[in-house]
Amino acid sequence: METNPLTTWEILVKTKLAVVTGASSGVGLGLATRLAADGTELVLGVRDRAKGEAAVARIRAEAPGARVTLATLDLASLASVAEFAGTIDRPVDILINNAGVMAPPVRHTTADGLELQFGTNHIGHFALTARLLPQLIAGQARVTTLTSSAARSAKLTWDDLQSVRDYAAIKAYGQSKLANLLFALELDRRSRAGDWGLVSNAAHPGTTLTGLYAAGPNLGRDKPARLEAIMARLARWGVFVQGVDQGLRPALYAATSPSAAGGRLYGPDGLGQFTGKPTELAIYRPARDLAAASRLWDVSAELAGVDFARV
Repeated sequence: METNPLTTWEILVKTKLAVVTGASSGVGLGLATRLAADGTELVLGVRDRAKGEAAVARIRAEAPGARVTLATLDLASLASVAEFAGTIDRPVDILINNAGVMAPPVRHTTADGLELQFGTNHIGHFALTARLLPQLIAGQARVTTLTSSAARSAKLTWDDLQSVRDYAAIKAYGQSKLANLLFALELDRRSRAGDWGLVSNAAHPGTTLTGLYAAGPNLGRDKPARLEAIMARLARWGVFVQGVDQGLRPALYAATSPSAAGGRLYGPDGLGQFTGKPTELAIYRPARDLAAASRLWDVSAELAGVDFARV
């Protein structure tokens, strides 16, 4: 019988409540399934109800007896974020900020007029975490935010955060994922300074084959982009691309292992951080700027219409 590789990590005490965003497919669904299998109760925030119901069925098939609640969450709408958070009225032990969009070829905006990647990947999760703060504090929660190795070479364009003047798909994606990493680290610092009791860290899945490589790149296109086909071919060859079961492990480790600390980044240990086993990574240089992290926090609070001190 195959040994569960997570037994050496000792998943946190069962019967806890975890909130996972983007759990209808890919890494989010994989994470939710693994958590459910270990007895964690789940609230899944999904944008597409039909896909969410299919995900719940799959989770229950793989983890009989799983306790799963499905709720509508569109991170590209601050009203939806507020409505979703309002449905959770008990302590939350784990929050995994996973959902995201990657590299639409043309600029799109959220319901609130923000550039789609920055607004969904970062501001949506910033607002969600703020609105769940009382429940997170009550649960002394672990908050794990998904970033990307794209953050290594990214920078924040302060005078054009919404990419209005100059939109480049990969550049905007990298900026949003750097924002995710800066937020995760700053949240941990503020938790320690304010004695909130939260542990906040970040993780990235390396190059993991999911629908992310089709959904974003195909937005606004008449013909499908070739990226997904290329990635699938590399995965079949076992070159620089891994499957979801492997790619979810850094985030699962970051969110559940007692050995995973706050203010840290976890990702694959392989060449170029493309694939491999979960390990602690050095914080990327652009994310070491404490002044930038504090500035981004203030800008994000204004854009999201939230105040961590008052929610």
